[in-house]
Amino acid sequence: MSDRKTAWRTWQCMTCGFIYDEAEGLPDEGIEPGTRWEDIPGDWICPLCGTPKGDFEMIEI
Repeated sequence: MSDRKTAWRTWQCMTCGFIYDEAEGLPDEGIEPGTRWEDIPGDWICPLCGTPKGDFEMIEI
């Protein structure tokens, strides 16, 4: 799951601004802390607005 050689990344929903942080995961959604973006299922959607995973972009915070 986690690759310790690569820094944690953050991904932002381009519709509502929701941020997915790989280090934090989304435990309430069943996504454990340390889950890399590529390990989240392709059919996952934004928990705030329902935007598909493909409409998120990686951002630096």
